[in-house]
Amino acid sequence: MSDYRDFYRGRKVLVTGALGFIGSNLSRTLADLGASVLAVDSLLPDYGGNLFNLAGYEDRVRINIADVRGHGMAYLVKGQDVLFNLAGQVSHIDSMTDPFTDLEINCRSQLSILEALREANPEARIVYAGTRQIYGKPMRLPVDETHLLNPTDVNGINKISGEMYHLVYHSVYGIRASSLRLTNTYGPRQLIRHNRQGFIGWFVRQVVLGEEIQLFGDGTQRRDFDYVDDVVDAFLRAGATDAADGQVFNLGGDEAVSLLELTRLMIEVAGRGSYRLVPFPPERKRIDIGDFHADTGKIRATLGWAPRVGLRDGLTRTIEYYLQNREHYL
Repeated sequence: MSDYRDFYRGRKVLVTGALGFIGSNLSRTLADLGASVLAVDSLLPDYGGNLFNLAGYEDRVRINIADVRGHGMAYLVKGQDVLFNLAGQVSHIDSMTDPFTDLEINCRSQLSILEALREANPEARIVYAGTRQIYGKPMRLPVDETHLLNPTDVNGINKISGEMYHLVYHSVYGIRASSLRLTNTYGPRQLIRHNRQGFIGWFVRQVVLGEEIQLFGDGTQRRDFDYVDDVVDAFLRAGATDAADGQVFNLGGDEAVSLLELTRLMIEVAGRGSYRLVPFPPERKRIDIGDFHADTGKIRATLGWAPRVGLRDGLTRTIEYYLQNREHYL
């Protein structure tokens, strides 16, 4: 895997959801590696797409504003060597209040993309952005890829379907598809305008503004975290090697950290903000998964991936980014 970054020099790469958090960081890295990048995003309100996320790369990344649910995907995928599929609805709360939109984006759109590949470019490799949310409340820790899939919300169900579509198109049509089951990802260019796309972005916003973080429950629930650069590295590895085809891989941090420890560290790093423990809102308590820590042995053994950026370092980089660029995200 020592040459996986060199693989992208001169390659044609399409990134869906490319103006969002992970997609924009991935697109920037691909351009730096010499890839010809086509960045596709719908810029739907409140979904995280932000033109500023590709600021400075306008002459190195082609941007196409398109909805992946449309009929233009067959044209867009033609000639591409690799497709990184990050288009999706990631809010667990939104999936419960508007399940049909979640179904459209996380199921129908995935079929549209895969059908476009099957018809117009079956030789391309595709890497799907999955989620650890599909496991639901863990029956054992750490959670490996053989764990029962038992999601607690509509988003988890539809993300299972999106992932399974990719695996079926691999087994039936030979599409070179794989899936990365992402855990809590954080870093620059994340949506922090509202709290419906995960707690860590919202916590970052609050410490940047010096506000009080309301921490649900007793704060002892433990999670693992990945800095966005490490997640980008996992996508690059999966997109560059045959060993990933037809496989699913967990991502995760080296250790689980309680949300109380995380909050205190963020306040310490930012030098501002405070926190208060508050009761769980019923609508969030019903879909909370409790403790979660992923077993990353498979991706370490197969692709040589491991997280490199420690939590303190990653939070420092993240908070400094938003302090410098807050007007584009608040």
